[in-house]
Amino acid sequence: MNLKIRLSLMNFLEFAVWGAYLTSMGNYLGKAGMGAEISWFYAIQGIVSIFMPTIMGIVADRYVQPQRLLGICHFIAGAAMLSLCYIGMTDAHPDKTTFMAVYIVSVAFYMPTLALSNTAAFTMLKDHGMDTVKDFPPIRVFGTVGFIATMWFVNCAVWDNGSLFFTLDENAAKFQYTYMQFGVSGILGLLLFAYCLTLPQCRLVGKPSQSVAESLGLNAFKLFKQKRMALFFIFSALLGMSLQVTNGYATPFITSFKGDPAMADTFGANNATMLVSLSQVAEALCILLIPFFLKRYGIKTVMLIAMFAWVGRFGFFGLGNPAFPGVILFILSCLVYGVAFDFFNVSGGLFVDKECDVKVRASAQGLFMLMTNGLGATVGTLAAGAVINNYCQWNEQGFLMGDWKTCWFIFAAYALVVGVAFALVFNPEKKNVKN
Repeated sequence: MNLKIRLSLMNFLEFAVWGAYLTSMGNYLGKAGMGAEISWFYAIQGIVSIFMPTIMGIVADRYVQPQRLLGICHFIAGAAMLSLCYIGMTDAHPDKTTFMAVYIVSVAFYMPTLALSNTAAFTMLKDHGMDTVKDFPPIRVFGTVGFIATMWFVNCAVWDNGSLFFTLDENAAKFQYTYMQFGVSGILGLLLFAYCLTLPQCRLVGKPSQSVAESLGLNAFKLFKQKRMALFFIFSALLGMSLQVTNGYATPFITSFKGDPAMADTFGANNATMLVSLSQVAEALCILLIPFFLKRYGIKTVMLIAMFAWVGRFGFFGLGNPAFPGVILFILSCLVYGVAFDFFNVSGGLFVDKECDVKVRASAQGLFMLMTNGLGATVGTLAAGAVINNYCQWNEQGFLMGDWKTCWFIFAAYALVVGVAFALVFNPEKKNVKN
């Protein structure tokens, strides 16, 4: 089978695993009595990203081929997700400590796969003489397609009396509101584990180094000695603070309109996961623009576009609602998300790959994950949770009601400040860096 097709399928499954629960988990947690802890569930993804991607990057650089390690991580994460599904199935209000512990195991082994999948794809493409900047984005698009596919699946799927069917009925127990979303993720994770066993080998480069720093994979941190790279990673962390805010709270926010009699019957309020999936549709389209923008305008302009897109993402949510014409602003928020996410995450990964020596590329990708989905996302998600819990509360019907507009405007103002600061202080060199 053609390598690009094989890598496209790998990316499809990689993000389908995540899409099954990432944006809809908040609705389930609220109904299961864990609504106040939503920010912690998303922050855990950031906390484990502080060290797990770096550790797995070290292993992939020196000891285990990245595509094999990718499969092992998905096996463990998938098994934990199936355990979450079982816990939810046996208890409508699970013990928070037990549920959180199993969830931690799952995300601790899933989050490193975001970097590992990039490393494996980049290595295979280069081994076959291909250009990562040109050939990777079309492959990465299928990851977004996979994310969308499982979002739509859990938005419409219902399991009743041993049968699976699909519906948009507002009163149905769709997977987006239940523990079944974790079951979907777990099954896909185990499927990806099996698929990784069939992927081409990624030859390890060189032998383990002799110095302590090299043996621990700390060479990637030397990138901080370069002013350009230090600023890039610092602003990656600052922008990373925005990454998980809408993943954690967009669906509870949109679903909360079901508590407003004037909007309770709107399509958006009853199909929040499907509405939010427009963000991933836009993401799929924007990925294809990255090679043009990155080569034409450079990393600074691309990152700036992403930062100001986050301002629009939050601002449009603050101004919109699920009824017409307010729903148009929700749609605009979803459209700019594609730019906000892709122009930062995908372009940033390509930039790091170009800047790094081949022997530390996996570790450097892990470092990028640490700064964005680790430090940045952890601080940002907990801060966002504190803001939202201050302005909004869960009611008896399981809706998170309150002054959402103020919350979204606070987040938009933060993104604006980061964007202006980045424009003023980050000045990368114009020259290309050797591969």
